Amino acid sequence: MRTKEEITTSLRNFLGLRSYPIAVRMLRMDEEIPQDATQPLRDMGHHLSMCQLFSLVRRQGQKMVMLHKDNWCVEPVIGFGYTEVPEYFLSGANRYPESASSLEAGAKWARNLPKLEPGIYKGLLAAPWETCDFEPDVVMMYCDPAQLTHLLISVNWIDGSDVYSQLSGHSACVYAVVPAMLKHDFYISVPCIGDRKHGMAQENEMIFTFTPDKAEALLDGLCTTAKTQVGFPIKYDVTAEYKLLPAYKKIGAMLGIDY
Repeated sequence: MRTKEEITTSLRNFLGLRSYPIAVRMLRMDEEIPQDATQPLRDMGHHLSMCQLFSLVRRQGQKMVMLHKDNWCVEPVIGFGYTEVPEYFLSGANRYPESASSLEAGAKWARNLPKLEPGIYKGLLAAPWETCDFEPDVVMMYCDPAQLTHLLISVNWIDGSDVYSQLSGHSACVYAVVPAMLKHDFYISVPCIGDRKHGMAQENEMIFTFTPDKAEALLDGLCTTAKTQVGFPIKYDVTAEYKLLPAYKKIGAMLGIDY
């Protein structure tokens, strides 16, 4: 059984991640607010958007807490269930006319935004996973498409499952946290425009989220598949009629491919 520190260090080193995996815990109404975590309004004197907070955590290694009142962006307040959802939001007005063709299109998106049940949580706690002193609900990793490919192969290795996700160009913080929490499963999301503009997510980054109990199996998959030349470093081969794995060749012959 690997320790958390061994798993987090191995994942970062194995994949060559450029930022820390983020441990995220949703704070329930009756939980204490950690005094050693930076809180935007209390300690910085201003609000932050959730993507800005995640950026400070993954790039600078900060431990941060974001309560309802600290949020500058409205969508995590709604998605994380800090309040009831206003009818004005559900009408589609937050998307139309800037990024929806009609109020109806905006309303469809608003209704489908992943949401936690209102009244359960009051804020979010986040820190680099390898140094966090709390039990996270989910872990978020910003990765590039090649790293994501290897993560997905590792998920396949565990039990043959693929990762099914609801993708949107909006509200990356909500899409990265809420579905993985609710489904207790691996999840993929895309940094939104806000994350790229204000959280400095790079053009080639995506987000891979999982619950901590799945991390060891994920790492086992990465380590095992690397031994079969599936992992990093990628060994390029543009040779025509390159060598196939025996099972591939056998199935190909069954399909009528002339080897």
